[in-house]
Amino acid sequence: MTGTGDECDGAGRDGPWWWERRRGAVLDVGLGVVSAVECAFEGIPFAHEAGLPVGLGVLFGVLVGAVLVLRRRWPIAVVLVGIAVTPAAMGFLLGVVGLYTLAACEVPRRITATLAAMSLAGTFVVTYLRTRGDVDGEGALVFVLSAFMAVALTVPPVLLGLYVGARRRLMESLQERADSLERELSLLADRAEERAEWARQEERTRIAREMHDVVAHRVSLMVVHAAALQAVAGKDPEKAVRNAVLVGDMGRQALTELREMLGVLRASEKPVRAVAPVAASVASVPVGEEGPSLAELEALVGQSRAAGMCVEMVVQGERGAYPGEVEQTAYRVVQEALTNCHKHAPGARVVVRLAHREGEVAMQVENGPCEGEARGADLPSGGNGLLGMRERVLGLGGVFVSGPTDGGGFRVSAVLPFG
Repeated sequence: MTGTGDECDGAGRDGPWWWERRRGAVLDVGLGVVSAVECAFEGIPFAHEAGLPVGLGVLFGVLVGAVLVLRRRWPIAVVLVGIAVTPAAMGFLLGVVGLYTLAACEVPRRITATLAAMSLAGTFVVTYLRTRGDVDGEGALVFVLSAFMAVALTVPPVLLGLYVGARRRLMESLQERADSLERELSLLADRAEERAEWARQEERTRIAREMHDVVAHRVSLMVVHAAALQAVAGKDPEKAVRNAVLVGDMGRQALTELREMLGVLRASEKPVRAVAPVAASVASVPVGEEGPSLAELEALVGQSRAAGMCVEMVVQGERGAYPGEVEQTAYRVVQEALTNCHKHAPGARVVVRLAHREGEVAMQVENGPCEGEARGADLPSGGNGLLGMRERVLGLGGVFVSGPTDGGGFRVSAVLPFG
């Protein structure tokens, strides 16, 4: 269907046949009736001039005027009918409304210009021929009068139709842009919600990993010392006292680190960035917490030795200036690997290797097979230690490898780039 700009308010199609709106159908039918009445009256003199019966002239006029009802469906045909009946001096409303409709619809502009020029020429010729014998005087006056009538009946409806059509297309374009923006905003809102959910999940994973790394090692050592305390309580009271002191120290250290982490989580008012890089989310410490460093590895190994583990530490190269997340990740990897040795390889010999290289730092914790007489402390395992280490290392773009050795032990290796 061809629209003309005579649109009604509301959305949706509710008109019959080719009309989109009932209001448009009523308007076109009304214009068709008025045009039919006009052409019927103009058909009387046309019948006299053509020597036809008056009734035939009136019927012809009614049929010609009623064509205006089809202006939205076939605007070109309506204009052609108006041009065709111009010599009969009828269909002025048909011509004016038809040109307006043609200019306002989506018909190519060259067709509109061609038909408008034909209507202008036809009106000028007919007016000139009909007024030449009726007006006394020079022919210039007749020419000017004919030109004025042709322009008055052709140019204004075409210009008005072009304006209305352009305005309607502009409004449709703005509406399409508004709908597109609304869809984009809805899509952005959905994506923002997805990113926020992703950020919340990453933050929960990071907090769980931090809690595991901070608490699990201390508590594991406490359990080991408690088992040793139970074994020597009756045989060696002095050693039992030392183990009890170590258990208390470990518990206090675990509580201190736990309070610090919980305090940071409560005090931090900085919102989670929904689009934070994975590496920062995985490997970073909570805001306000400095975290452990490689300088504390000797103390960490000493705690495991105090718990009865045979640990050897080998350091190669000179320590450089590492970013905080690299030092913390390296410390956590060694810490969790030692915790796993306490859990799964009691009594085994453990070697901790730390290598400072150009552009990277490498660490390896390897334990030998468990001795037959060694008795573990029955430490529970949640299976999150290796997963947490892997996430930390990969989050910084490093390499993580873990698995059993040929000698029956287990090895954890990691390489962290920096710079």
